[in-house]
Amino acid sequence: MKTFVMAAVVAVAAFSAPVSAQETTAETYSEIKEAFGFVPTFMQEYPEHGIRGAWIMTRDMEFSDQTELSPKVKALINIAVGAQIPCQYCVFADTEAARAAGATEGEIKEAVGQAALTRHWSTIINGLQIDFDQFKEEMGG
Repeated sequence: MKTFVMAAVVAVAAFSAPVSAQETTAETYSEIKEAFGFVPTFMQEYPEHGIRGAWIMTRDMEFSDQTELSPKVKALINIAVGAQIPCQYCVFADTEAARAAGATEGEIKEAVGQAALTRHWSTIINGLQIDFDQFKEEMGG
């Protein structure tokens, strides 16, 4: 009898899980549409089983007014990272976001320049295999 009950519980859970996942996906797309006015293709193409988590992370980090960084600073960081990955989609979207948040062309250029500077010195220091403990000592660590 215990085996039958356990099998019944597993069967019910298995058949109800997709409904819950579908409902969660529909709710997620609804939230995304509310935020953007539509559901962007890249979010529609994201695997359904992961879109909820991806949206929560994006919503809470990128769009929340409860974060420590301003929208402009976040967009400038994102441009710099996008330039280094490289990701033309990121650079485009985050440049638009930076401008909308009040970033000047000079600030955008400087963010990209900072990314290039970091990449430059990272290449030198890593390529020459500079001793990390010595580096930390010299840099105040």
